[in-house]
Amino acid sequence: MNVLIVEDEKHTAQLLKEIIEQDDDFLVTATLESIAETVAFLTKHHNKIDLIFLDIQLADGHSFAISQYIDVAIPVIFCTAFDDYTLAAIQNNGINYILKPFREEEIHAALMRYKSLVASFSQKAINPALFAPAREKGYQESFLTQHREKSIVIYTKDIAAITIEYELVQLYTFSGERHPLLKNLEYIESVCNPHQFYRINRQMLINRNAIRSIEPYFNRKVVVKLVVPLAETPIVSRLKVTAFKAWLETGGL
Repeated sequence: MNVLIVEDEKHTAQLLKEIIEQDDDFLVTATLESIAETVAFLTKHHNKIDLIFLDIQLADGHSFAISQYIDVAIPVIFCTAFDDYTLAAIQNNGINYILKPFREEEIHAALMRYKSLVASFSQKAINPALFAPAREKGYQESFLTQHREKSIVIYTKDIAAITIEYELVQLYTFSGERHPLLKNLEYIESVCNPHQFYRINRQMLINRNAIRSIEPYFNRKVVVKLVVPLAETPIVSRLKVTAFKAWLETGGL
């Protein structure tokens, strides 16, 4: 099983690597020191990592910020000098929380716990109940935005539009608020219900409940009038007009 270590103290990272690799079931494939490095690495190699050992306080901020840039679905063992982030750790795929200075047996116990979890899920994977007809795909119900040191939850149903402005993604709510969103528009489109949200052009995704009317625009495009003001005019690109009108009538079904 492939392990990623994110730790900005080189001596600690090397010690962790040596202890982890005493167990022949694990191989440390990379050791990183920052949020930026981790985001770049996981963007390319997310599917190749089975387990992450993660420090919380890194040189460029709290490692919880990683989830603001990419969605991480990998179990995490937090190994940190701070003991007041246990709840946040659980909310960020944490399966264990080890305080520094750690003991060798604590690392081995954490690895054993991970293997037990893997074995448990493997047994459930062959449960005949899992062969029942697949359910409709679940869509993301909320997004996290950041304001200074505070993370704000915005529920998807409250989002009127999401736009790219000066290369930054901005989220507009029905109440008229605007928040930055540290995810790309392609990802956001993939996790929003297509019955509810439509990408009218390369820079804009809109909620059907935010649409007041549509009007002709030059070169066979249309302008969408929304219930909330945006910094940019919502214009449906010419090649999408027919599909957009069909979506309005049928709900994308």
